[in-house]
Amino acid sequence: LNIQLEKMKQKQECERRKRMAEEKHKEWVQKKREEEVRERKQKLSKEMAEKATKELEKKQLQEKAEVKYNEWLKKKRAEEAEKKKKEKEKEKAREAELQEKKTRSEKIFKEWLQDARNKPRPVINGNGFPPGKSSGLYFWYT
Repeated sequence: LNIQLEKMKQKQECERRKRMAEEKHKEWVQKKREEEVRERKQKLSKEMAEKATKELEKKQLQEKAEVKYNEWLKKKRAEEAEKKKKEKEKEKAREAELQEKKTRSEKIFKEWLQDARNKPRPVINGNGFPPGKSSGLYFWYT
């Protein structure tokens, strides 16, 4: 009877240890799963943070590039406007010069015309030649 009792105690002890081992195993498995889930969440949040940082950097870089482009465009337009202004000024100067030349030549022509009217006409000599140009026929017996 004593032996049977002791065997039962051993059996019960064995079952208790088995249950405890199973519970510990279940706890360990649960902890492991929770840890894996936590690690996955951390990894995911880290990736999301990195992605957000990269997107932010990309956005800032794009904004910077856009600002630089707008500055360049403004500068280029200002240069073009300045160039057009200079060309217009050159064209005006050229037109003014042409107008001045035209006015001067008209004035000179009018002066010449006035002088030509007031100039005495050359007198034709008896031979039909202007003075100083009497070359040509000479009569030997004259």
